[in-house]
Amino acid sequence: MKGLRNRGGWAAFILLTVSAIGTAKPTSMPVPGTVNYVEGQVSLNGQNLSVKSPGSTLLEAGQVLETGQGRAELLLTPGVFFRVGDNSEVRMVSPGLADTRVELVKGSAMLEVTLLSKANDLSVAADGMTTRIEKEGLYDFRAAPPEVRVLDGKATVYEGNDHVTLKKGHEVVFASGLPLKAQGLDKNAVNSDPLYRWSALRSEYEAQANVDAAQIVVVNGGWYGAGWYWDPYLSYYSYLPGDGFLYSPFGWGFYSPGFVWRSPFYYHSHGRGWGHSPQTGHYFNGRANGFASHSAPMGGMHGGSGGGFHGGGGGGHR
Repeated sequence: MKGLRNRGGWAAFILLTVSAIGTAKPTSMPVPGTVNYVEGQVSLNGQNLSVKSPGSTLLEAGQVLETGQGRAELLLTPGVFFRVGDNSEVRMVSPGLADTRVELVKGSAMLEVTLLSKANDLSVAADGMTTRIEKEGLYDFRAAPPEVRVLDGKATVYEGNDHVTLKKGHEVVFASGLPLKAQGLDKNAVNSDPLYRWSALRSEYEAQANVDAAQIVVVNGGWYGAGWYWDPYLSYYSYLPGDGFLYSPFGWGFYSPGFVWRSPFYYHSHGRGWGHSPQTGHYFNGRANGFASHSAPMGGMHGGSGGGFHGGGGGGHR
């Protein structure tokens, strides 16, 4: 997309080619544990995965996904992305929609929660500590010794009979024999972390897939409400809200089909996000600040500064 300087041309390209490409997608709808993207050395229960695996490969209860020099993205509940870092191992404990639990056996993982329903019980375990997610946000996990970082959102960490609540900008590191204790988070260390930077890119690409998938629904139909929708251009799923729009912790917009015609088209270069509104025809920009920040017109639509969630104008919600 970086080479497409004419944003209006990109929008027209989508409309002209969507009918020819159609709505080709995997034969089954995604459920918690669906592999959405792989890069490098990734295996599931000892079987190597390829770039063709996403969308049709599932990490089921008791199975293990492992990375060498590679990374992977899993879909959990609608609007929740679980990203696995290099040299890591993840086991699916419970893939239920109402009870979704994964275990980080070794290495690192990041959880991007764009939407969390009150009915969702979402948790991540690591070496005796279990983290229950209580709010939309961005969460970072390390194993051996276990460490939980809340970049944005809110979570409660349990270890035996002890527990501690973490809010935005705090972390807890397990220390044998000592009670769990929240402490401040070094944001500079987070911004330089390879998994964080990769997750930020994946979030940006997911936002583009959201616009693609929403355009396809508008032109070709196939709308069944909020959930995961396949983007045939990028060959992975993105999340479409039921109405209006919402923002990810990285500041990227996720639009419903009825709202996508008012959505901006983004690309990101050297700390600046630039966009084009197909509704107004205007170009605009916003400088990245803190974790991420992207701005847009139309009734106060803007992305999060410091990883926050923001809605705005014309049916925005989260």
